[in-house]
Amino acid sequence: MGINSIVMVKQVPDTANISGQVMKEDGTVNRAKLPAILNHEDKTALELALRIKDQYGGKVTIITMGPPRASDVLRECLFMGADEAYLISDRKFAGADTLATSYVLSETIKKIGSYDFIFAGRQAIDGDTAQVGPQTAEKLNIPQITYTEEILEVGKSSVKVRRKIDGGYEILESKLPVLLTVIKDAAFPRPFKAKRIMAYKNAKTLLELEKLTEGNSLLYVDQLKEEYIARGLYIKTLTMDDLKLDETRCGIHGSPTKVYKVESVVLAGGNHEKINPTQEELSRLIVKLMEDHILG
Repeated sequence: MGINSIVMVKQVPDTANISGQVMKEDGTVNRAKLPAILNHEDKTALELALRIKDQYGGKVTIITMGPPRASDVLRECLFMGADEAYLISDRKFAGADTLATSYVLSETIKKIGSYDFIFAGRQAIDGDTAQVGPQTAEKLNIPQITYTEEILEVGKSSVKVRRKIDGGYEILESKLPVLLTVIKDAAFPRPFKAKRIMAYKNAKTLLELEKLTEGNSLLYVDQLKEEYIARGLYIKTLTMDDLKLDETRCGIHGSPTKVYKVESVVLAGGNHEKINPTQEELSRLIVKLMEDHILG
């Protein structure tokens, strides 16, 4: 039968370039103003799911909630080795905090059905809350292990995990199904496979197929969708109506967290002193660092 895993991933803005100019007045990020990447720890989580698949068989399904362009990270996951991908996209999901996001993700997972593991990165670099994974587990009423750094043993109905804690680690055992959030150092993600890039570079969501038909009277969405499904290139797309969600629990309406104020912080440099690469100068640097209690 194998072991089935669902991996929650997120397309995030490259926060190395973030500034006050990309923040909206309501405190949310204008993602169109920033380059987008696959969240680092989510990529590590996918690697752990793929390793379980390599050893035990089964299936790896990727889900992401985001705007239409989030399909880019789904293709990246397919390039790595994922079997199936879902884009959860609807304008009514915009502005969601962790509470609203975990509601949509948990309902999507219920719709997908059978799974043994749910993987997610510890946190996303654009929010740093580390809340979506645990909140999703709570809504699904399944156990969770956060800060996973190694999967030690997988049994028929349980898993043993090493979890990072301050100053060390602890070994935890959980029954399946379980949700694991993963730290970046848990694994080194495998590179994309050339054959899979060639196979899945043209994989498309329903929204992308609809765009192909715009202005072309010879193309029909339903026909294109069937063709892409037959070729294994269709990225399943789910909206609020597909999931039959409570609109009051989605997007800004379902998000009690509000951003009070956004400030652009500029770090000013202080006085600096040049240290020449000589034994005397290095000795003087060490003495200075010790006087300032930076060393020693």
